[in-house]
Amino acid sequence: MGLLKMFKADVDVVFEQDPAARSYLEVILTYSGLHAIWAHRVAHACFKRKFFFLARVISQISRFFTGIEIHPGAKIGQRFFIDHGMGVVIGETCEIGDNVTIFQGVTLGGTGKEKGKRHPTLLDNSLVATGAKVLGSITIGENSKVGAGSVVLNDVPDNSTVVGIPGRVVIQNGKKVRKKDLDHHKLPDPVYDRLNHLETELEQLREEIKEAKGVK
Repeated sequence: MGLLKMFKADVDVVFEQDPAARSYLEVILTYSGLHAIWAHRVAHACFKRKFFFLARVISQISRFFTGIEIHPGAKIGQRFFIDHGMGVVIGETCEIGDNVTIFQGVTLGGTGKEKGKRHPTLLDNSLVATGAKVLGSITIGENSKVGAGSVVLNDVPDNSTVVGIPGRVVIQNGKKVRKKDLDHHKLPDPVYDRLNHLETELEQLREEIKEAKGVK
């Protein structure tokens, strides 16, 4: 697909995904997510031709105006939609398929430990909701959804829904996945646990001191 046809497809998907879109003029002039995608299309074309500095400049200018940071090395398919978009970060080795949707505050990043392919792959028709973090060289399967605020560190199968910190599959192929550890609001509190442990130790010491002094 040529660049101009890809640009048109990027506009068309906005009307399919966003009920607030009213006219082509409004979408083309005011949608920062669309501007960021278009800038990336140009930056990525420069990157593939080894104009790395120019690609990076285009990327940074786009980041300044849109609040969306997409590394020019990221591979993005057709009909990619970024809703609102502020705070979105997409890493260098990300691979994004067709008809993928992400929302504001999403990070498709690395863990800082890998070399080579160190960012996620999002397959066709996947969706990543507001504020979710998808980290490392993992794959989000086709037709899968990542819930808002989730942190995903492992591969997600096709046709699945993932929620929580860390992300857990709760629906797969239309059926609920039952797990005992899905109470994501009950997160561990290491400070409380340590204080509780210290209090227990102090109580034991008090008892030992009383026994040593012969106090009943």
